[in-house]
Amino acid sequence: MYPSGYRYTKDHEWIQMDGPVGTVGITDYAQRELGDVVYVELPKVATPVQAGQSFGTIESVKAVSEIFSPVSGEVTEVNAALSDAPEKLNQDPHGSAWLVKIRLADPAEPATLMDAAAYENYIAEKMKEKTS
Repeated sequence: MYPSGYRYTKDHEWIQMDGPVGTVGITDYAQRELGDVVYVELPKVATPVQAGQSFGTIESVKAVSEIFSPVSGEVTEVNAALSDAPEKLNQDPHGSAWLVKIRLADPAEPATLMDAAAYENYIAEKMKEKTS
């Protein structure tokens, strides 16, 4: 269900590496928890970001949620399509609805994040907690 080439955070963001630049988005689990997304606020290109720090927000019919950077670095690209069609986050969270691209300050940083199997186990535990 979760792409195996991605790395995941406990805050439900993902990163896919392509050389020194990582593409960042939210997971399918995150978009399901949010519900219908109506607005996305993202940083401008050249904005520095810190791992674990907020760099934007996603507004849904249920709530406003912060987006946390999985890595430290600098924003090199922003998915402008989301400003006109934020609902794409509900339709393709692991693909065309990526949020930003970040040039990493430390190329080894993604290795500290969960792989797909570990993230799926993490989600399973979260689901158990909800039902108990």
